[in-house]
Amino acid sequence: MTLATWLTVVTICILGAMSPGPSLALVLKQTLTGGRRNGVITALSHGVGVGIYAFLSILGLAAIITASPTAFAILQWGGAGYLAWLGVKGLMAKRPEDEELPDAPTTRSAARDGFLIAFFNPKIAVFFLALFSQVVGTDTSLLAKFGYAATALIIDTTWYLIVAWLFSNPRWLDALRRRAVWFERIFGAVLVGLAGRLVVGILNGK
Repeated sequence: MTLATWLTVVTICILGAMSPGPSLALVLKQTLTGGRRNGVITALSHGVGVGIYAFLSILGLAAIITASPTAFAILQWGGAGYLAWLGVKGLMAKRPEDEELPDAPTTRSAARDGFLIAFFNPKIAVFFLALFSQVVGTDTSLLAKFGYAATALIIDTTWYLIVAWLFSNPRWLDALRRRAVWFERIFGAVLVGLAGRLVVGILNGK
């Protein structure tokens, strides 16, 4: 593993992690409704999901997944369904009659949602296949391969930990949480839209 090659992996992984998408929407939702702890747990579990794809890709297993239309389609439809489910839950959020804040999601749901939003996204496998195919060769050592995969895991986790930390700042988190129902509805609409776009992509064969 050369420094230049590793820096290339770092740069691409940072750009990939920072790209807006369902993962960002989910981390924000968990942070705003459940506080910093839920945001951190979501970030950590999402990192685990991304890390699994990174390690599978680096070991060549993701190539088998993407080479199988059936396995790839199952992951795609599973991802679309999960996004839609999360989105509908957000859209159906209601303001309590007593005007108190809505119940915060549990830490268990934060861990579950963070992991599944990554696991049911086969595009992560494609992303890592495209990335690692540029830097991994037959002469790449096992240690270097695991180093690349660990880099992807750490960058993804770190980015979403930063998001959770910033958006849980006590100085303005209370004001944001008082509007949590509207944030849930907005994030719900975003997730439903992303699920719809994914379905269109599946039907169009993209």
